[in-house]
Amino acid sequence: MQSPAVAVVDTQESAMIRGMRAVTLGTATAAVALMITGGASAAAAAVPAAPPTAIPQLAPAEPGTLGECESLIAFEFGGTVITSAELVAAGPLSGVQVGEHCLVRGHMNERVSDVDGQTYRIGFEMRLPTDWSGRYLYQGNGGLDGNVATALGRAGSESGLQLGFAVISSDAGHPGSMGPTFGIDPQARLDYGYQAVGTLTPMAKALIESAYGKGPDRSYMTGGSNGGRHTMVGAARSADQYDGFLAVAPGFNLPQAAVAQVWGAQQWATVATNVADLNTALTPAERRVLADAILARCDGLDRLEDGLVQDSERCQKAFSIDRDVPTCAADRDGTCLTPEQKSVVADVFAGARTSNGEEIYSSFPFDPGLAQANWAFWKFFASRILDPGAIGFIFGTPPDPSIPASPLTADIDAIAQSIYATSGIYTESGMEFMTPPDPARLDTLRERGGKMIVVHGASDGVFSVDDTATWYDELDANSGQKADQFVRYFEVPGMGHVSGGPATDQYAGLTALVDWVEYGSAPDRIDAWVNPANPDVPADWADDLSRPLCPYPSVARYTSGDPDSADSFACKHSGGGVGLG
Repeated sequence: MQSPAVAVVDTQESAMIRGMRAVTLGTATAAVALMITGGASAAAAAVPAAPPTAIPQLAPAEPGTLGECESLIAFEFGGTVITSAELVAAGPLSGVQVGEHCLVRGHMNERVSDVDGQTYRIGFEMRLPTDWSGRYLYQGNGGLDGNVATALGRAGSESGLQLGFAVISSDAGHPGSMGPTFGIDPQARLDYGYQAVGTLTPMAKALIESAYGKGPDRSYMTGGSNGGRHTMVGAARSADQYDGFLAVAPGFNLPQAAVAQVWGAQQWATVATNVADLNTALTPAERRVLADAILARCDGLDRLEDGLVQDSERCQKAFSIDRDVPTCAADRDGTCLTPEQKSVVADVFAGARTSNGEEIYSSFPFDPGLAQANWAFWKFFASRILDPGAIGFIFGTPPDPSIPASPLTADIDAIAQSIYATSGIYTESGMEFMTPPDPARLDTLRERGGKMIVVHGASDGVFSVDDTATWYDELDANSGQKADQFVRYFEVPGMGHVSGGPATDQYAGLTALVDWVEYGSAPDRIDAWVNPANPDVPADWADDLSRPLCPYPSVARYTSGDPDSADSFACKHSGGGVGLG
């Protein structure tokens, strides 16, 4: 049985895979050849003014009560068509118990593309609770979007709808049946990147006003993976429209990460016994050997051997793959790694680079959560099947179907450049429309009293916590070492992409964000716990095992008491050395 959070991610990724398999590359190649011209330009960095010294405190939201649901079918807003409005009784919804609410479905800005002849529109659903908290939540969805996921506003252990938020979910402006080929249409690219959020936000607030007789007092965004990217982009582009942001496993440098994935696939292929199955490059048994070696060297650095590496910074200094992992004296047998495997693992974790040594994407930390199946999915499957299509049709300019057709022979230097290029009708590069503009300066967020919480798993197989930590360090430097006044970043040891892994991956992030935004209670720690239904949780862990998630750069250290309880840990700064400190 999977946890609800894991099930949501799996559903999103399955939709991505189905869309990818629906692509007919031969047809797309002919279409792209007719539509694209050359040319490239570099993006210019914005330099906002320095932030002020004081941060205002926002007032709490005031509750409201839903009016008549069915009458919302007549709601009017520019470019918007409401297709249904119906009252939904209290009960289970996608594994969550929710209260009575009004479900409104519709779409915006329907058009026929003059580039590829396809019909595009921004599909959405809104769920408006009868007993409303006065809060609005934009739910960013994962993968390539393309499907209107159920508007639950799920994050960690919580659902925004369950907490009384009015929640919107969208397909970001394209049908999932197209797979990545929607990127042939330049407007669909922009909608996917950031413009769908800008289009939907004023409509959603107007719909809330029609439903409750007033607009939302407080507005929030959340999402994991690509939804975390949407949230990070929102904090940079839409901080005047939203008060709080909860970004989980944010792929805020998604085009770079996708190129790194293809680069990684090419490295793994050199040690795979079957290049059609990159899992043979590092089998589950071999990943377990690697994970156990990391634990043996790093588990006790937080003063308790419990199967979790809390002090990741010290671990990276203490652990050596050459010294600590058994080397095969003969053939591979699942108890060791060959020198060639060790070399590839070291290179992949050090981060992707071009042929002349320029960094493509961040390094990854060694963490024992790499033994989980989700880590392998991203490294060995997505890197060959999903990421090449995203680069070839969406992130790279001009679109190039040869990348998804032959990812193991793709020119890495060329595709690394393509995500920064513009050409003809493609006026914004992949790195421009997909990433936050100047993410290390969030002056608008700070100046209006907004807050952001970022949560990221140490064993995320596609987006690296090293990249997130580097971003936070830069933000902190630009904020006079006071970024924690409005942004806090929490790393989850062992957790994979969005959730799962041998980790305490359940937490009340939305509640912590509301408490900070509306009541000034900054999260000095967020307690997290295991989901016993998570198959990655070790059998000898207690069902109620809990740990504090600590704001970066502090880490959880055992003090005294029950080793299964978060109360027995304190958040302390890592000394960066290899001793206990």
